Amino acid sequence: MALSSRVRDIYKPEFKFGMGGVSLGNEFNKITDRQAEAALETAWNVGVRYYDVAPWYGLGLAERRFGHFLHNQKRDDFLLSTKVGKLLKASKTNSHEKMYPLSDSPNDLVIDYTADGVRRSIEDSLQRLGIDAIDVAFVHDLSPDFAFFPGPWEEQYEIARKGAFPELSKMREEGIIKGWGVGVNTPMAILKVMEDADPDVCLCARQYSLIDHADTVENLFPKVREKGVGLVIGSSLNAGFIGGSPRYNYGAENYKIPPEVIEKRRKLRQVAENHGVDLRTAAIQFSAAPDVAVALVVGAGSDRQIREDWNSLQTKMPNEFWVELKSSGLVHQDAAVPTV
Repeated sequence: MALSSRVRDIYKPEFKFGMGGVSLGNEFNKITDRQAEAALETAWNVGVRYYDVAPWYGLGLAERRFGHFLHNQKRDDFLLSTKVGKLLKASKTNSHEKMYPLSDSPNDLVIDYTADGVRRSIEDSLQRLGIDAIDVAFVHDLSPDFAFFPGPWEEQYEIARKGAFPELSKMREEGIIKGWGVGVNTPMAILKVMEDADPDVCLCARQYSLIDHADTVENLFPKVREKGVGLVIGSSLNAGFIGGSPRYNYGAENYKIPPEVIEKRRKLRQVAENHGVDLRTAAIQFSAAPDVAVALVVGAGSDRQIREDWNSLQTKMPNEFWVELKSSGLVHQDAAVPTV
């Protein structure tokens, strides 16, 4: 089954490449408002027209920063997605310190996957962003790996199944949003929501990269094709790891990275060197290649990073590089790869 017409209408070719809001929410480093504005301005100037944010990113900080820039642009010229399921509550207690210690946000987190919570979340996001419409809403982190649930994730999923999912479909029919899905770090959650509801597009946040993609190729992609659901691919660099960061995915810098992951990066680097290829560029192109990928979203904390990411998609690489990755077993035989 091909992508639904609704997904194709939302994710037009000019929205194939997107900028994510994690970095500008001060997830990894403390970034000033001026630096954030420079990154967003550069993204716009090179041609980025898709932006993905969330209340969670910096507990409101990323949405405020993106909105400060985007509210000055013509609304029809860009696509915007944000997340629901996490409300923010003004507070002076600083109980968010363990979540976003670098954000300086005065907000506390409230998990809420109810129908009313979804409506409230969209309204709050619109106010923080200062714009009049959100295109796509992702139900955020509705999977077992999220560390701050007030109870078992299965309980939260059931609340969303009865509340958030039908309400988002209703909001789609009302024209408040154009589409919805889940934004998660595990393929299992995407598989489950496709059985229980009618999502349009899901954010596959860290399950498809040069380092880790086999399970997604074998189990997620076939089901997505069957359902006609699109995927936005995130974290093609595993939060910078492929580019040389000491951090893997969203773990802290002192997180113990699995030895087999470090070894695979070493082998990938060797093949890239043999062909005169920049591994970071290859990783970005690889994650954008699948037929079910309606967009690729990259995080960038500076004008230099977003410019490099954009340029990476324009670079031509030899087919022999991809052939060697597959023949050596570093890339799954059924994984899509770019071709010249």
